[in-house]
Amino acid sequence: MSHYWSPVVHTLTPYVPGEQPKVAGLVKLNTNECPYGPSSAVLQALAAATADSLRLYPDPQAVALRQAMAAHHGLDASQVFVGNGSDEVLAHAFMALLQHSAPILYPDITYSFYPVYARLYGIASRPLPLADDFGVRVDDYLQAGSNGGIVLANPNAPTGMALPLSEIRRLLAGNAGSVVVLDEAYVDFGAESAAALVAEYPQLLVVRTLSKSHALAGLRVGYALGQAHLIAGLTRVKDSFNSYPLGRLAQAGAQAAMQDVAWLEQTRARIMATRDRLAGRLRDLGAHVLPSQANFLFASFPGRDGAELAQALRRRRVLVRHFTQPVRIASFLRISIGTDEQVDALLAALRDTLSD
Repeated sequence: MSHYWSPVVHTLTPYVPGEQPKVAGLVKLNTNECPYGPSSAVLQALAAATADSLRLYPDPQAVALRQAMAAHHGLDASQVFVGNGSDEVLAHAFMALLQHSAPILYPDITYSFYPVYARLYGIASRPLPLADDFGVRVDDYLQAGSNGGIVLANPNAPTGMALPLSEIRRLLAGNAGSVVVLDEAYVDFGAESAAALVAEYPQLLVVRTLSKSHALAGLRVGYALGQAHLIAGLTRVKDSFNSYPLGRLAQAGAQAAMQDVAWLEQTRARIMATRDRLAGRLRDLGAHVLPSQANFLFASFPGRDGAELAQALRRRRVLVRHFTQPVRIASFLRISIGTDEQVDALLAALRDTLSD
């Protein structure tokens, strides 16, 4: 019955998320979720917000939450935009800020939602190849006046590699006339955030999420940081689509999460330590592991097929993520960082698989 679809629907290839299994007892290292539960302050805030007030609409401007986010980053609330996860925030950015006459630029190996959004909104795009070592070459993006915007995940996904702030500055300086969207979903795991550059660069939009480092994937809260004129554009699109994007529980939990800096610092340090330990163990097993500043590793085993390895691990009740496209990364597995016990289970399953 697809003849009822609009013409644009026929052109779309939707993003495919990682498997959310219904089978109990699996070691789930395939969706980059935090392996630890959220801050106790978050749980207390959620409990307090679960009251008669749920019958009322939430604050459409999420003022208290935006103020907490602004305080966390040393900005003003007028420089903060919130939405249902960073995916929705990115969608609004594509609609509000990247609809220009020239193609937008992003890496050929990156978060696969970017081309989905470009097709959805009818935006021309030109993927640029990563370097041989899978790094982003900033020189390729220094095309002032010849692009309709730039979208970069930093750290990149699924590679986990990040650009230093000096390279981000060079990228911004070379693209004064184009909006530059930096997707910092994984920045809390060792990379440098560009939030400190917002006041300096009027074309910079930094997009972040509470799903990873704040352990709130189930709450769906994302946000953007940028100068007030960019935030106004996002807000105009949001208010033309859904003026109440974040419910009362999401706002209360997210505000508590932003204010519990001690929990964040402890948890991110714990995840980074496990990541570095896992990287060493994988290399001991013969893996090629890309340098990661995210809460996952991107690794391949020379001579072994990535899809077959992923299936063999699943038979041993361990889930990792495998991407078939582009072909260049088909041998790699993306492995989310779990608890130390989950990582040990992964390593045991890998040893068994590699010895077959």
